[in-house]
Amino acid sequence: MPEQITITRPDDWHLHLRDGAALAAVLPHSARQFARAIVMPNLRPPVASVEQALAYRRRIVDALPAGASFEPLMTLYLTDTTPPAEMKRARDAGVLAIKLYPAGATTNSDAGVTDLKRVAGVLEAAEREGIALLVHGEVTDLDVDVFDREAVFIDRHLVGLRRSFPGLKIVLEHVTTREGAQYVAEAGEKTAATITAHHLLYNRNALFQGGIRPHWYCLPILKRELHRLALMKAATSASGRFFLGTDSAPHAASLKENACGCAGCYTAFHALELYAEAFDGAGALDRLEAFASIDGAAFYGLPRNAGTVTLEKRPWTVPESLAFGDGELKPLGGGQTLSWAIAAATVEEEGSRP
Repeated sequence: MPEQITITRPDDWHLHLRDGAALAAVLPHSARQFARAIVMPNLRPPVASVEQALAYRRRIVDALPAGASFEPLMTLYLTDTTPPAEMKRARDAGVLAIKLYPAGATTNSDAGVTDLKRVAGVLEAAEREGIALLVHGEVTDLDVDVFDREAVFIDRHLVGLRRSFPGLKIVLEHVTTREGAQYVAEAGEKTAATITAHHLLYNRNALFQGGIRPHWYCLPILKRELHRLALMKAATSASGRFFLGTDSAPHAASLKENACGCAGCYTAFHALELYAEAFDGAGALDRLEAFASIDGAAFYGLPRNAGTVTLEKRPWTVPESLAFGDGELKPLGGGQTLSWAIAAATVEEEGSRP
C-alpha cells in the first residue's frame, strides 16, 4: 500500500457548522481540508428562507480564518409551511438544496415536516427549479425500533417520493444500512447518498465498549457490522452516487455527557484522515479521490476543485478535547491513534498533528 497519496481537494456534502462562537470554533477545521461544504440549516430558529440562508452564509464567510479558501453551499430547512415560490428565489440566490427533517428525527428537527403531503407543492417546485432534496431518512414512530427506522423510511416514504418526483435530485443523507445502500444503487441517476466516516469505520459495538460512550452516539445510530460492510462496498464502488458527507455535528461535551445526551459525532477536525483510515482498511485507497473529490461535484453539476490535498501514512493522536466557545468539544476517538495525517497541515493550537 502507498505511504502517501495526493487527491483533488475534497468537498463535504453534509456539514453542521452551528452559529456564533460555536461556528468560529469549528469552521477552521473544515476549511483546512475541504474546498466546499453543504451547510445544514437546523439552527434555532431554522434557516427556512432564502433571506435567512444568505444572512447565515455571510456569517460563515465572516468567520473564516484569514487566507482560508472555503465556500459554504447553503440549504433551506423544509417545513410544513414552506411556500413553493421560495424554490425559485432559492435558485436565483444560488441556494443548492432543501433539507427534509421528519419532525423530531434529530437535533433541532422540531420544525420539520409532519406529513409529506403538506410539502408536495414545494417538492414539485424544487423539481422544476433544479433544487435538490436532502433527506434525513428515518421515521420517528416510537413503535419502530431505532435500528430499523431508516429501512422503514425508505419503504414507507422514499420509494413514493422517488416515484412522484422523477426529475428531483434526492440525496439520502448519512445512509447507514444495507437496505439504504441497495436502494440508492438501484434507484437511478437522480438519487445519491452521503456516507459518514464513522459509519464506515464503526458498528454499534463502538457505542458500548467499556461502558456507554456518548461521543459515539449519533442519529442515524451506528448499525450492525453487516451494514458497515455494505456501506464500505458502496463507498468504494464505481457507481458515482455515493460520496463524502461527514455529518460532523459539534455539541459541547457537557451536552453529550449527561442524562440525555445530544446525538452527533464531531469529526470535522480529522475527517479526511478518518476516511483515509477506512479506505486503507478496505484496501481501496485508489477509490478515495472519487468518493471525496469527484462524485459529489458531478452529481450536483459543479466543477471539480483545482487544489490538492496530500495525506501521508504517519501516526498521530487525536486530541482528547478542543476549544468550543466557553466550553470544550470532544472529537470522535479522542486519545486514539490514526495512521493517516494530512501532510504539511497547519498546526492548530488546540490539537496539533506531529
